[in-house]
Amino acid sequence: MTTLCIVLALLLAAYVVHHTRRELFWRRRWEGVAKAIGMRARDADQLPEQTAILYRARQQAEEQAGRRRVFETLLDEISQGIALVDEHLRVHHTNRTLKTLLRRAEIRPGRPLIEAVRDHQVIDLVQVAVADRRHVTRRIQMLPSDVGAGTDLGGRHFIVEAAPLPASSGGGAWLMIQDVTEAAMTEQIRRDFVANASHELRTPLTLINGYIEMMQEDAAKIPASMKRGLDVMEKHGRRVARIVEDMLAISRLEDGGTPLNIEPFDVQACARDAAGHLAPLLEGCAAQIEFEFPKDGVLLDGDRFYWEQIFCNLIENSLKENSGRTGLVVRVAGRRDGGHCSIKVSDNGTGIPAHDLPFVFKRFYRGHKHHSSATQVKGTGLGLSIVKRAVEAHGGTVELASTPGVETAFTMRVPLRHTKA
Repeated sequence: MTTLCIVLALLLAAYVVHHTRRELFWRRRWEGVAKAIGMRARDADQLPEQTAILYRARQQAEEQAGRRRVFETLLDEISQGIALVDEHLRVHHTNRTLKTLLRRAEIRPGRPLIEAVRDHQVIDLVQVAVADRRHVTRRIQMLPSDVGAGTDLGGRHFIVEAAPLPASSGGGAWLMIQDVTEAAMTEQIRRDFVANASHELRTPLTLINGYIEMMQEDAAKIPASMKRGLDVMEKHGRRVARIVEDMLAISRLEDGGTPLNIEPFDVQACARDAAGHLAPLLEGCAAQIEFEFPKDGVLLDGDRFYWEQIFCNLIENSLKENSGRTGLVVRVAGRRDGGHCSIKVSDNGTGIPAHDLPFVFKRFYRGHKHHSSATQVKGTGLGLSIVKRAVEAHGGTVELASTPGVETAFTMRVPLRHTKA
């Protein structure tokens, strides 16, 4: 046992001596390196620690460079143009797609963004995002520029998005540009076709309906079967004419080239006139229309023709959707709300199902597809589309809320002083 202890003690002593000599060896080496680089001897002990720090910093830099390469590769593969800019709108980074969209051979980092996009509409959008600290989206049509042939983007359509970057990442903003020129051209072709087709259909339909009315005047001289046929022809002829008129109205509102006839008018009088046009429809249903307006009335600057269409479509929609329902009340209310006019058209009818609410303002969309053909509500499916576009053309908004069996309400807010032409 004593011999074993002696052996272990000798091994331990040998290990200590070896370790001490090794430490002294490396200490002398570090002192030599420190002396060679001009470091004081007493600072030599810090050299290994500093070397380890530098080594770890190098590893972190390599990892960050690797992540940056992956990030840049991913950005280059997406179909939208991306740019990162600082608070002074100088380019920090761009992807390959942006160069292709803007037709630039090179977009140099550190240079102003305007040199790349050459359109102040984009710059203004980014400035709003940076100044207001919010996400901004706008569809713009590029203006002609004076750059060389082949790089002018004038006339092309882009969807531009911009949002601020957090201060922890250096501030500034990100910018995303997507070319939608082909979609815009297709949409314009569709609008032109609808407008032209509607104009071409309007005249022959007027003639056809006129001849049908002329033939109906001699009802005593024609057989009963032919009379029934003429009645059906008149009914569907008027329906097709209504569709044509509605399509023309939407085309004029979407085109933007036809200015609105802006003049002050009394909203309540306009709504009552619209209800008067629906007198034949009211005769066949047990419904009443109520008006709630201030005693001094509400004046609105707008195009009275389109507002009469708005009220006609909303009231008619309530009456048709609740055909045969007893106790129906359609309420038209208006009031001044600060700098806006708030108008509400509501009813206590069957309402609109929740799954239909996101789609009711789309053209030709009609809910209640589960109705049978005998009870299905007849309509063009364009009325609410006209309502939405007419309100927006006046700079306003329209919201829909529906609780079936309780209230279905269309609420419109429009500036009292309308300046848009």
